[in-house]
Amino acid sequence: MRLDKFLKVSRIIKRRTVANEACDAGRVSVNGKIAKAGLDIKEGDIIEIRFGSNTTKVEVLKTAENVRKDDAAGMYKSL
Repeated sequence: MRLDKFLKVSRIIKRRTVANEACDAGRVSVNGKIAKAGLDIKEGDIIEIRFGSNTTKVEVLKTAENVRKDDAAGMYKSL
């Protein structure tokens, strides 16, 4: 699954365009490396997102194309 789509489906970032812009600006890293929006995400990857002074770090637990709002938080674990 693409990084920008995972961020949107898991509801870490509300819109896919915002997720895409964050990736293009170099604010998102996967496993310690700055990542592009098209990077393929798999279970066990560590995603770090920097917005201003806030840093969010999560581990991918599962990937799914469509998820209900209630189940979205189960796709990742905050670190």
